[in-house]
Amino acid sequence: MYLGIDVGTSMVKAAAFDRGGRELAVEARPVGLALRGGAVEQDMEEVYGAVVAVLRALTARVPEPVELAGLTGQGDGVWLVDAAGRPVRPAASWMDGRAHALVDQWLADGTFESVFRRTGSAMFPGCPGPLLAWLDRYEPTSLEAAAAAVYCKDMVFQRLTGAARAVTDVSDASMPFLDPRTRSYDNRVVELLGLTHRRGLLAPVSDPVATGEARGAGLPAGTRLANGPYDLPACALGAGVTGPGDGLLIVGTCLAALVATTDLDLGGEPAGLYISTDRPGHWLRAMPAMVGTAALDWVLSTTGVRHEEVDALLAATPPGAHGVRVLPYFAPSGERAPFVEPRLRAELTGVSLESTPADLIRATCEGIGYAARHCLAAAGLTGTLAVCGGGTRSPAWMRLLADVLGRPLRVVEGEVGARGAVLAAAERFGTALDAAAWTEPTRVVQPDADRAAYYAKGYEEHLARLAQARERARS
Repeated sequence: MYLGIDVGTSMVKAAAFDRGGRELAVEARPVGLALRGGAVEQDMEEVYGAVVAVLRALTARVPEPVELAGLTGQGDGVWLVDAAGRPVRPAASWMDGRAHALVDQWLADGTFESVFRRTGSAMFPGCPGPLLAWLDRYEPTSLEAAAAAVYCKDMVFQRLTGAARAVTDVSDASMPFLDPRTRSYDNRVVELLGLTHRRGLLAPVSDPVATGEARGAGLPAGTRLANGPYDLPACALGAGVTGPGDGLLIVGTCLAALVATTDLDLGGEPAGLYISTDRPGHWLRAMPAMVGTAALDWVLSTTGVRHEEVDALLAATPPGAHGVRVLPYFAPSGERAPFVEPRLRAELTGVSLESTPADLIRATCEGIGYAARHCLAAAGLTGTLAVCGGGTRSPAWMRLLADVLGRPLRVVEGEVGARGAVLAAAERFGTALDAAAWTEPTRVVQPDADRAAYYAKGYEEHLARLAQARERARS
């Protein structure tokens, strides 16, 4: 069997597949997030312990020889480790907001744009550049105690394999220090962020991804393991998104739009990032928005509606939700794609005493759909579109999303990131797998022509309201 390990922000999963790509079993364990005063941190020992636990449970459930394993996980954040890969402090999550003042400063003085023009990476508070700069100013002893500043999966890989030193891969390194043309760190960017004296903390980039053998924690000793790519490009692989112009929309807690491309354009409004892939000259233009299903979760919690009721309520009110409109920018840190607006907040308009929970829920789903359309347009979508993530569990929402986007959706269910991690590992180890069979969509959802035309006009209205909201956010 083939194992994919996906170390997510709130859930660690491992999935077993047969040679044809059929999902045999999945094991999952939740992991905690500590939130206080803008800080969002994770206990690395808890995360690593969850990885070992799911692997033990999975290999016990499916007692077949493990051909190989692929590792993926959450990106960004700062995971400070010693030479053995053990934590010197809790991991600072990609959700951490402590460095927002630094990002505001860099937006004002031109540093933000300079970094984007060199790397194609639009920084946000939870990415490594701002977080390392914040730690350098306010917690320098942690940096002095660390051997490396790595990413989540890199810590796990070093611990599982006992590697002598930490390494990362081109996908994780893409934000914000990697030059996408040379596939190596841009020391000028390190200098611009005031981190030249911390340059030694950046883990070496393994290109192609590093491989090793498991020492026996969770995986049978000697199991071949590949480190990467991180979760966004892993999902693209798992959904079969590799041809230029084809895209993937991940409808999860956050909304991530990815489009495969062979064109590197560092002009335009600085937003999102270019993720380097295992194929030189091929990138994923990524627009990872801050809020996806989290916006709907907030509305459901506020209205007292259960998730199981969503499909029925979406059918209970017409397109346009009786005039209720939602700008779904609920994140406390504002928005990062397809534009950067740290002070932008959500807006609900058109609400009256006659508005129903169904109106609020449909308007929220429509607003998320408009935000997705904006991200995909900015990322350059011209080909087919795959969709994965927790939102795909709602058939009614998928129909609504197809209508709002005005295009067919290739819905890919299951553990898509883990699947992509296996495909990446197989490529690295020279193991031939039928990628087309592994990435076959579960179903294809077609848009309704009349509703798609209605939502095309609604999208233009959404962009107009958004422009006004961004002006208010800046004033």
